[in-house]
Amino acid sequence: MASIRSHIIRAVSAYYMKRVTPYRDVTELRTGLETRTGLLPPARGVRISPTDIEGTKCEWHVPVGCEDAPVIFYLHGGAYVMGSPATHRRLVSHIARAAKMRAVLPDYRLAPEYRFPAALEDSLKVYRNLVNNGLDAQRIAIGGDSAGGNLAAATLLALRDAHEAMPEACFLMSPWLDMTGEGESLRTRAGIDPWFRPEHLAPTAGKIFSDFDKRNPLVSPVFADVSNLPPVLVHVGDHEILLSDSTRFVDNIHRAGGEVELKVWPGMWHVFQFFVGQMPESGQSIEHIAEFLRSRFDQTASRHQAA
Repeated sequence: MASIRSHIIRAVSAYYMKRVTPYRDVTELRTGLETRTGLLPPARGVRISPTDIEGTKCEWHVPVGCEDAPVIFYLHGGAYVMGSPATHRRLVSHIARAAKMRAVLPDYRLAPEYRFPAALEDSLKVYRNLVNNGLDAQRIAIGGDSAGGNLAAATLLALRDAHEAMPEACFLMSPWLDMTGEGESLRTRAGIDPWFRPEHLAPTAGKIFSDFDKRNPLVSPVFADVSNLPPVLVHVGDHEILLSDSTRFVDNIHRAGGEVELKVWPGMWHVFQFFVGQMPESGQSIEHIAEFLRSRFDQTASRHQAA
């Protein structure tokens, strides 16, 4: 497995360092990501179907026998400039199957065509539609990776501040939570992160947010009041420059008295879960996320039965 892992690191690192930079044309970046992520099929036994919710294209993932199961509201990553339900189809289908839950993936608007707060508006619009059409918020978990992790956290904060029903649980994978680039891991992990370079973060964030926006808690949740959030699980790789985004966010939740769990994966990189089926750590992470979700919804069901 070590040789497979090394091969993956070399191959993808070479691609990212040469091709994926904030200075490349976004159309080319989007096409490249769609092509790469489409090489492997989604999880078996998961029915995938497109739909439209409040004018936003979405995709449902429904494992066999889970037609009435709780829902994962999943927000894809891609630095807010690329990504779609198609790019995350394999990853999310595996999470849904492992958790024995349905999943819905909004195809939210991307920058630079649609800057902040377009993606947040789309996320809230789709979530509210689900709840307004009879889906109990206590049967929803919200999750996301990278920029999608940022969007998931921002969606929670916006719902809380609006005094609306929030999802029962939240899981984040390698979330990008600080658009100011002030985290210490940008320095301490700069030499070992196989994917990203610290100098790329500011120009990427500049495609989405103004300098003023970057300290907005809905843009950089590390600066947010994180009290009164649902239980949160965070998975992050020890070798990624965004590591301290996760550790600072988790520390803030601890200080606010919230329920949060952090798992730092030794030797792993940004959203390593994408390589499910190719590396044991990817599957182990997904199974741990699934256990967290099953536990939360088992507790919810027990509370309802007791009542």
